[in-house]
Amino acid sequence: YQEAREKIIKETQEQQAAAFEALQKEAQEWGFALIKVPGGLVLTPAVDGKPLTEAQLQQLSEERRAKVQKLREKLEQKVEQGLRRIREMEKEMREKLRQLDRETTLFAVGHLIEDLKEKYEGMDEVLAYLDSVRNDIVENVDLFKAGEEKPKAQVAGIPLPVERSPFTRYEVNVLVDRSEEKGAPVIVETNPTYHNLIGRIEHQAVMGVFSTDFTMIKPGALHRANGGYLILPVRDVLLNPFAWDGLKRSLKDRCIRIEELGTQLSLVSTVTLEPEPIPLDVKVVLIGSPLLYYLLYYYEEDFQKLFKVKADFATQMDRTPETEYQYALFVRTICQEDGLLPFDRGAVAQVIEHSSRLVEDQHKLSTRFGEIADLVREASFWASRNGHSVVTADDVRRAIKEKTFRSNLLEERIKELITQGTVMIDTTGERVGQINGLSVILLGDYTFGRPSRVTANTFVGKAGVVNIEREVELSGPIHSKGVLILSSYLGRKYAQNAPLTLSASLVFEQSYEGVEGDSASSTELYALLSSLSGYPIKQGIAVTGSVNQHGELQPVGGINEKIEGFFDICKAKGLTGDQGVIIPVGNVRNLMLREDVIEAVREGKFHIWPVRTVDEGIEILTGVPAGELQEDGTYPEGTVNWAVSQRLAEMAEEMRRATRREEEEEGTGSSSASKAEGEDEEEDEQRTGSLHRQR
Repeated sequence: YQEAREKIIKETQEQQAAAFEALQKEAQEWGFALIKVPGGLVLTPAVDGKPLTEAQLQQLSEERRAKVQKLREKLEQKVEQGLRRIREMEKEMREKLRQLDRETTLFAVGHLIEDLKEKYEGMDEVLAYLDSVRNDIVENVDLFKAGEEKPKAQVAGIPLPVERSPFTRYEVNVLVDRSEEKGAPVIVETNPTYHNLIGRIEHQAVMGVFSTDFTMIKPGALHRANGGYLILPVRDVLLNPFAWDGLKRSLKDRCIRIEELGTQLSLVSTVTLEPEPIPLDVKVVLIGSPLLYYLLYYYEEDFQKLFKVKADFATQMDRTPETEYQYALFVRTICQEDGLLPFDRGAVAQVIEHSSRLVEDQHKLSTRFGEIADLVREASFWASRNGHSVVTADDVRRAIKEKTFRSNLLEERIKELITQGTVMIDTTGERVGQINGLSVILLGDYTFGRPSRVTANTFVGKAGVVNIEREVELSGPIHSKGVLILSSYLGRKYAQNAPLTLSASLVFEQSYEGVEGDSASSTELYALLSSLSGYPIKQGIAVTGSVNQHGELQPVGGINEKIEGFFDICKAKGLTGDQGVIIPVGNVRNLMLREDVIEAVREGKFHIWPVRTVDEGIEILTGVPAGELQEDGTYPEGTVNWAVSQRLAEMAEEMRRATRREEEEEGTGSSSASKAEGEDEEEDEQRTGSLHRQR
């Protein structure tokens, strides 16, 4: 190759030298000398081959100088033609050299390309790419010549730009490589930004200028999941700007377009790469809350078209021997993966019991496995701290207790206020129109129960049952609904033969926050019945449960926390053996109480009374029979219902008397006014007659 190159150059140089020599000879024949200068060639008059100086030219006559000028102009045309020929020789030489380079390069790489083409035979796109690589190498062989480039001058303080390898242009940017994978890909993207989903074009800064090339095109989650499944947290997709729009566009177009956000929003007009769209075949699974699903379903136009399959995941499952066994396997898996201590049978059983407590159902298990896994890890920690080789049930209970301790500061403060008497709650004695209700307070991941004193006053009037919380706008709509149900119950039970004439007030004492829910409706009804009947309520008994218009008690939530909250107060003030909680029968399956509460019930120190109706509950609270309605429409004397009926009848009679007195007073006033008017008319007539007589 080098010999052939030198030969071409030598032949061209010889031809150029001969052509230049011919020009010089012709110039001498015309009386001129052809001189090389930095800017090219110059013709100057000469005598005996020696160029004339400027002074010698000035000594020539005008006629002689004009003749010399004409000859120069003619000769310059010939010289220009000769120079053009020399340049053509230079051009021909470069073309021959390029052709030599192409032939030599093709000889060097041709067999390599052919070997690759044989390897990928049948892959038309790969074969076309290899042909284009071969042709490009041949056409750009100068990029691979070493030692021919001149060193670049460096400006003081400014670094030289980094030269990229000439082989970069032939690199293959493999966005996704699944050569080692089997089956369809399943990708979980936990940070679904626009670029993490669609892909991006990276840039590098060189001397303050950003540049890029095709090797800086990076894939997104859609590329990695193409042909398979992509799992995304929908909330994070919606929170990241443009991620949702980019995902929708890709799914609707069935292709992935890697675009810069600035270009897409027409904010940047700089020239950048525009990769070809990549066909997309993927199943996208969005995971989120039901609320987000409903919002997208009703307000996102394309959501129903793009996501047609919905799957609800329950937060609980049936508690069966099989699911309990699966729970044990789950505990073992967590222990193996995290290097925890093994759990014995008692510890696993305690975890399962806690799972049922989380869903407040003896026949269900929680599927909030993240919370269960945290309990397993903490129980292992306490077992290690106590020097145990395995985790026991006591370690699990210790973990639950410690977690409660980290969250129950407010609960302890409320308990302290009740014990001190600042918040007044009686756990002994009897009171008329006063009862202990139970409520729950939600603090994020922690819920606890607290007792509240509920009082009722009844008096003659027509105002009905007044909910003081509602009057001061502290009552929620569900609580207000429960109070209205009380009025309906009273009317149905005690006002079938006479109108219900009653004014009553209900209030949660020392309650300075909003009240919501209907779980206290039975509590308020018991307080009303006590106030009307005059029978006192045992203050050692607390009540929870909602009531319907027929006096049936309905299940409520947070039953375990409510019972435990009242038990803690009774225990702090002293258990008497007569204390307990009345709950609806429907809540029995929800009982998953603490060990200390169960032990107190077992020993008879604390009680839990499931009841079906208001009558059953009022008998427990007062110790007086409720009384069944007799055939004559009355209740047996000495019962609670008889006392309530009698009091309502007395109120009605008092109301009738008061109404009659008002009417009589109004009637007396009207008669006096009529008499006075008559006397005035008589006086007027007398005056008129007197006037007539005077006339």
